[in-house]
Amino acid sequence: MEKAKKGIIYLMETVVPGLIKIGKTHSDNFEQRMYNLERNGYNNVSGLKRRFAIEVEEYDAKEILLHNLFDKNRLQNSELFAIDIDLMIQLLSSFEGKQIYPKDETKEEVFADATKQALANADENIQASVARALIPEDTYYLKQNKKDVGLITAKMRVENGHFIVLKGSKCAPVSTDSKVPEARREAVISNGVLMEDVECTSPSIAGWIPLGMSNNGWLVWKTSSGEPIDIFRQSSTQ
Repeated sequence: MEKAKKGIIYLMETVVPGLIKIGKTHSDNFEQRMYNLERNGYNNVSGLKRRFAIEVEEYDAKEILLHNLFDKNRLQNSELFAIDIDLMIQLLSSFEGKQIYPKDETKEEVFADATKQALANADENIQASVARALIPEDTYYLKQNKKDVGLITAKMRVENGHFIVLKGSKCAPVSTDSKVPEARREAVISNGVLMEDVECTSPSIAGWIPLGMSNNGWLVWKTSSGEPIDIFRQSSTQ
């Protein structure tokens, strides 16, 4: 009986939020494949970063199965898919096989982290939908003293359902071990000052930009009269 062919199925995030790559490679070619993709991009999409990889039997068939299952989420005929990467990590980490990446976590730890993040993303999506529906287009303000940093001041413009932290806002260093949102990771900050506008998906993600930590965006952002934007949520239930 012919021995099942082993190989690696991997997941990579891209510079485009919500767009991931699902691919495969020979077991002895993983590092070279990651190097090429992370350096050169794929299908005109750059910023690829490895997130998960597992060595499985019949990897060709398993990759085809994944591509077929999520064909409606596929970008044309490429290996790019509009899928929550944490949900895909949950799926792949449940496969029988040897985890190749990340190397410093077990499959059980990776699955638990992905589950936690997927739930957080779901909550964040709900919060974003509510915020877009309730918060009027206007400019809002954040002002908070942080120990060892001083006064943090920032402005956020709500426009066309987007929450835009304006350049010139003062920003504290990241002061938490929790997962930092991509908007904060990619923000251009020099000497504690935001150098470019940053578009965010919710008030709480917008709060991450100046505060550098998790927060309740409904409370930290305030109107020009000093009221937290939570007044819009409260008034909708009265």
